[in-house]
Amino acid sequence: MIIDKLYKRVEKLGHVCLGLDTDLSYIPEEIIKESSSNREAIVKFNKGIIDATLDVVSTYKVQIAYYEALGIEGLLAYKETLEYLREKDAIIIADIKRGDIAKTAEMYAKAHFTGDFEADFITLNPYMGMDTIEPFMEYLEKYDKGIFTLVRTSNPGAKDVEYIETVKGEKVYEEVGEMVQELGKKVTGTCGYSSIGAVMGCTHVDEAVKMREALGNTFFLIPGYGAQGGTAKEVALYLKNGNGGVVNSSRGILLAYKKDKYKGMSYAEAARAESISMRDDILGWCK
Repeated sequence: MIIDKLYKRVEKLGHVCLGLDTDLSYIPEEIIKESSSNREAIVKFNKGIIDATLDVVSTYKVQIAYYEALGIEGLLAYKETLEYLREKDAIIIADIKRGDIAKTAEMYAKAHFTGDFEADFITLNPYMGMDTIEPFMEYLEKYDKGIFTLVRTSNPGAKDVEYIETVKGEKVYEEVGEMVQELGKKVTGTCGYSSIGAVMGCTHVDEAVKMREALGNTFFLIPGYGAQGGTAKEVALYLKNGNGGVVNSSRGILLAYKKDKYKGMSYAEAARAESISMRDDILGWCK
């Protein structure tokens, strides 16, 4: 199962999930100048990052909004980036955060689990209800795909809705997490985790141990490290026996070449060095 493949990648390569949230402003000027289009520049930049980091990160998360914002050319760059990742046998998380009624959800599932935009995992928003997840289950059960559903996000506004107390005396995100774990029992791998994972931001640490225990069979996609203020010490609280989650970093790695400590390195070399630094930082807190 895809979750077993991800689990083994984490065992071998560490917890870094490299976010290819590529904005044109991130790309070195020389690549922009030598490219005939924005599409070519983005793909060239992404390929350089991928080639430099394949052996030091466990997975790649591609945020579709950065590509949609550039129209057709951007979506073609998105398609080509996914194709290149598949060629390299990389594990792909398409960060699309969809969540809609059944028939619409069926189309989202088809769009992002097959064809031009095919990925291994996609992110979903379950806050319209768990029936919005059901149309994706066929792909998990029959075609070895996976999803990460939003449970507790890393943004400050998470407390506006996710922290509201329910009639059960729990917070909304806690109940959503319980529903996600229950649904995930249908697609559990040999590693003990489900192909239905949860997005669990590491910028709110007060409940980290509680949520890791409550969602013992749920693999976490953990945003918030680095640019959003989360640390490796906090991240480690969401892991279990050194596994059970991947930790996303986008700008911190893509823009590493602009940091003084990597002066003189190419953007790809700096991305590799920053990925290794992040990997080792997290591993250090897992011991």
